[in-house]
Amino acid sequence: MEVFLSICLGLGLSASSGFRVFLPMLIANIAAMSGWISPAESFAWLATWPAFFALLTATIAEIGGYYVPFIDNLLDTIATPAAIIAGTLLSTSFIQIDNPVLQWGLGLILGGGTAGMVQVGTGLLRLLSSKTTAGLGNPVVSTAENVASFGLSGLAIFLPIIAMVLVVLLILWLFRKIANLRKTK
Repeated sequence: MEVFLSICLGLGLSASSGFRVFLPMLIANIAAMSGWISPAESFAWLATWPAFFALLTATIAEIGGYYVPFIDNLLDTIATPAAIIAGTLLSTSFIQIDNPVLQWGLGLILGGGTAGMVQVGTGLLRLLSSKTTAGLGNPVVSTAENVASFGLSGLAIFLPIIAMVLVVLLILWLFRKIANLRKTK
């Protein structure tokens, strides 16, 4: 059961990285420093004060950047590979498996894949918002992404099974929306 819960935690945090790269890492850092969750031994740096200050600075810069018109679209381009890396790191750091190859493999496939899929979905949403509102609707999208990242991160830490169910539903919804976009072209 511990392995299953750790996978749910990692999956929830990595999906949150698809909305914001650094916010889930900051929340995981705070939760780890508070003793609510425990990263794997090789990821003990995640529960340190230097990591807190670095992640806090990066989170503030990232959230602020998403409220600047056209910078938000540039950030989405940069955020896609960054989200995959963050999702991989977050899921790998909490998956409780003794085999490092399996741990990193699951982290990359589950965590990186989930973060990448969510990031692609949010990037498409921002592009649609930019096209239809000339960028005026992007702050609303940014706020929704901030709330989603924060909320899903909290759920992943305190209710990991519910977070995993929500992530699966989100991914299925994104697949359906992308399939509908392909049909309309």
